Amino acid sequence: MTTRKRISLIALLTIAVAGVITPAAEAAATRYITVSAQGAVKVVPDAVRINATATAVAATSKEALAATAKTSTAVRAALKTAKIDTKDLATTSVSVYPEYKYTNDEGSTLTGYRASQSFTITVRAADTAGSLVDALVAAGGDNLQINGATPFVLDSTKSLEAARAAAVKSAKAKATSYAKLMGVKLGKVNYLVENSSPTNYTPVMGVAKAENDATVIDLGQQDVTISVTVQWALL
Repeated sequence: MTTRKRISLIALLTIAVAGVITPAAEAAATRYITVSAQGAVKVVPDAVRINATATAVAATSKEALAATAKTSTAVRAALKTAKIDTKDLATTSVSVYPEYKYTNDEGSTLTGYRASQSFTITVRAADTAGSLVDALVAAGGDNLQINGATPFVLDSTKSLEAARAAAVKSAKAKATSYAKLMGVKLGKVNYLVENSSPTNYTPVMGVAKAENDATVIDLGQQDVTISVTVQWALL
């Protein structure tokens, strides 16, 4: 065998050996631990979303709509007086439909037409929501229904960051504990997935009355929750 052929053969064998992954090395490369954890913080809502409906019944659909429009105009005036920005008032529905009375003798009889216009109002100063409800009812009278008041957090950025930090800290503590029990150490993070979404709130109508009979919206507290799944390589 010539010298050149020997050198080529040695080089080929060296490359082949270098490319071999032993079972032990492969197992070490694929060892990992995956854990899930949750972080939560409690926050006091700083805003309230009010749902209201102006409604009226009349002999004709035109009269019903006109009566509803009058109530809606009064609602807008009350909101303007309370310095609620027009961007914080949104119409969610407008409807008009016939109403019937049913009896066994006569069956269905047309009694008139009901018109309605529903609104969503965002109150950015939560402590004024109760007095605003009173102002709206005073302006709209019996033709206005308050369907609900929902406290919520206007900007949950900071609370989300706190919940996220708590979730990751909890995940790392859990993974470290498992690694210690198995006699290994955590390596680099392979991936992190955020599973859940931010803020949950339940619509409530906090209609309590203070000593002066003013409406009070009870804000309570809300949980801002983040769930994460993290995978670490094991050393």
